[in-house]
Amino acid sequence: MNGVYPAALTMFDRFGRLDLDATADHLGWLVREGAHGLVVGGTSGEFVALTGEERRALLEAAVETVAGRVPVLAGTGAYTTAETVALTAHAEAAGAAAALVVLPYFQRPSREEVLAHYRAVAAASGLPIWVYNIPANAAVPALDVPDLTALHADGVIQGVKSTLPTVHQLSELSALPGFHAFYGGFTSPLEALAGGAHGWISGLLNIVPAAAVGVWDAVRADDLSLARARWAELLPLRRMLFQPPVRGVGDLALYRGVLRIRGRTAGHCRAPLRDLSAEELRVLEKAISS
Repeated sequence: MNGVYPAALTMFDRFGRLDLDATADHLGWLVREGAHGLVVGGTSGEFVALTGEERRALLEAAVETVAGRVPVLAGTGAYTTAETVALTAHAEAAGAAAALVVLPYFQRPSREEVLAHYRAVAAASGLPIWVYNIPANAAVPALDVPDLTALHADGVIQGVKSTLPTVHQLSELSALPGFHAFYGGFTSPLEALAGGAHGWISGLLNIVPAAAVGVWDAVRADDLSLARARWAELLPLRRMLFQPPVRGVGDLALYRGVLRIRGRTAGHCRAPLRDLSAEELRVLEKAISS
């Protein structure tokens, strides 16, 4: 399990209902564009906006759509350990390749409680467990390299999606035998991959899967000049997220906007998130074309 893994959008219709057909169309396109795997039900998949039943239906539809062509990394994290265990058991039965378990959110368990959470999830499942290390959207600090190394040594976890402002942790973790160290943002994928990260997971990959695979291929071929050039081609879209041409919307609405502009299945956001208006789409199109 290495390479480019889009954190896939979940598609909703204009009434906010889960649209599995549109989701399947998008996932199929990502695979055809060369994605090495998919993350389903993660942050960009709006897992916090889904009911437990919807999370299960989404994963089942994704596994059916992919049909074994690439691994599916299932977002199974929830606040409670019991719900995380249940969603992970479902992911295993549904055919996911691994479970991505986000750090606990809203409440603030201690470090010892967080570590016990991961140990309990792993003990209840035969599925490989990956830590989703995203402190910006969690209620607890990131697990550090010694924590992750200890959990891996004990057979608890087999990977990490590291969504931190720094990438040096991935250089250390990539040396662990049998461990999958993935970069999880959109600011420094080239630096992370060149430093040894085993892959890249990001919502940005919903709109540039083939171009991202080009960056990955160049790094794997030890052609750093080509990798820089291919990453440079993506910088306008990276800047779109740092300096949004449209105010009052988040990254998911921007991703959907780019897909809509390009004639791809885009779906809709689920409230409280909103979609771009027709005028905002025109502003976005001008911004990404310049």
